[in-house]
Amino acid sequence: MSRLTGLALLVLLAGCADKPVRPVAPAAEPAADLPRAAASTAPAVEGMPPACLQVREHRDEDYTPGGLYAPGVRDSAPEHPLDVSGIPEPVPRDEPPAAYGNRSPYTVLGKSYRVRPSAEGYVERGIASWYGQKFHGRQTSSREVYDMCSFSAAHKTLPLPSYVRVTNLDNGREVVVRVNDRGPFHAGRIIDLSFAAAVKLGVDRTGTARVEVRALTGDADLGDAPAAGRALSPPPSASPAVTGPQRVQVGAYRDRDNARRIARQLEDAGIDDVSIEDVRTDAGKVWRVRIGPLSPDAVDGVLARIRGLGLPSPRVFSE
Repeated sequence: MSRLTGLALLVLLAGCADKPVRPVAPAAEPAADLPRAAASTAPAVEGMPPACLQVREHRDEDYTPGGLYAPGVRDSAPEHPLDVSGIPEPVPRDEPPAAYGNRSPYTVLGKSYRVRPSAEGYVERGIASWYGQKFHGRQTSSREVYDMCSFSAAHKTLPLPSYVRVTNLDNGREVVVRVNDRGPFHAGRIIDLSFAAAVKLGVDRTGTARVEVRALTGDADLGDAPAAGRALSPPPSASPAVTGPQRVQVGAYRDRDNARRIARQLEDAGIDDVSIEDVRTDAGKVWRVRIGPLSPDAVDGVLARIRGLGLPSPRVFSE
């Protein structure tokens, strides 16, 4: 294997760590101390909460030898508060292994890790951390795009993708997340949560927390979870009363190249009528990736295909 190929693999695998690989909010510098706006003042792009806008452009030069990503840039929470009450938890289902991120063994920062052949039976207690807007819109180890406004996570050894239920042992809160990234490569930490998952568990304010991580391999595993902490059904789709044309917004990005990459991913999956629209807001210019117009009865199928690509936050609008 050439040195370039090995370096590329390290970059893909080393998606998550505190310092030096991924500087998440450490216990000594809790996320609560990061600068936040007291209230949302900048208007959101249509259908996109201000907290979910991508604020960083991801460039090739941000990747450094050894898998480091922009080591001089500190991770942070979004300036605007994120309401997670309307974000659907992923529903565990059987998925084929991701084409990327499942190589075993792999080595990061001189330490070797072996990917488990299956998530079945996995239960572990330890420390959870989270990662936020520094990585928002960047490819994960599985090459899905990291969306800090969905319930996802990074794990060092679970196969990608996997589903787990994470319980905050300090307050009893629970959330189901889809594991699609690698990390955290920081001693003593067992899982890196998306920012949305951290908010749901109350970890966004403390930076880290004691958690239990339990693999979910089917509907039977959800039976022991309290109703507030499980996903009972897929997220709602367009209202059946709607009769006019619909559009689906997949995301809004400050980096035009990211928008183009998502659009190509959708088109490569056979999804038609994909468009990129630029919109100027008080916070600057963003590019929206949208699909449509669609008939109401076609919306559910398109939403399912989008989520199947690992893009879990589409939004539906009427024309």
